Amino acid sequence: MPQTIVSLSTRGQGLYEFTDNVSDFVRSCDFDEGLLTVFVRHTSCSLLIQENADPDVKTDLNAFFRRLVPPSSDPSMRWIVHTMEGPDDMPAHIKAALTQVSIGIPVVNGRLALGTWQGIYLFEHRESPHRREVVLHLGN
Repeated sequence: MPQTIVSLSTRGQGLYEFTDNVSDFVRSCDFDEGLLTVFVRHTSCSLLIQENADPDVKTDLNAFFRRLVPPSSDPSMRWIVHTMEGPDDMPAHIKAALTQVSIGIPVVNGRLALGTWQGIYLFEHRESPHRREVVLHLGN
């Protein structure tokens, strides 16, 4: 079964679309139908399929998750014990636990079966830049 690793550089918290990378991989596999598994190999970021037409969607999602899980330096997060790696680390783990680290996407007629406005995103939950690895595996 075809498999590859996509390396993505982030510049801090936010959504990073990589749909084109995934589409290129699927096209290179010459599969008519199958199931693509997208898996991120980290515990402080996650994956989303989300609208890619209006950038306000990304802005609102980022704002929502910042409000839902603020940094451990926020008074409401005093209960957090894991702070050794900085005030954004444990909140990043919580955000990753609330979202997903693996996505299955059908491949139909050699293409991802995404909707018109759907894109595939790495959701970086840490403040500092990181290099993230995403495994793509296509099976039939």
